[in-house]
Amino acid sequence: MSSSARWTLIVVLLAPAVALPLMVPLFDSTDPTLFGFPFYFWFQLAMIPVAVVLTVIAYYLAKAADRDRAAKR
Repeated sequence: MSSSARWTLIVVLLAPAVALPLMVPLFDSTDPTLFGFPFYFWFQLAMIPVAVVLTVIAYYLAKAADRDRAAKR
């Protein structure tokens, strides 16, 4: 995978973790509820593990990109 393609993939992976919590009208509702929690709250809580998984994948891709760049020198 080329370096620019890898960094593009990293940005695409990190974009939902940053953009979705900022789009409040998307999830500013009470329905559907989950275990009595309105959608707003459980969506925010669900975004935490999603963001963690995406960040870990992006981290390992960036680490591999840095390792490849160092090997080329």
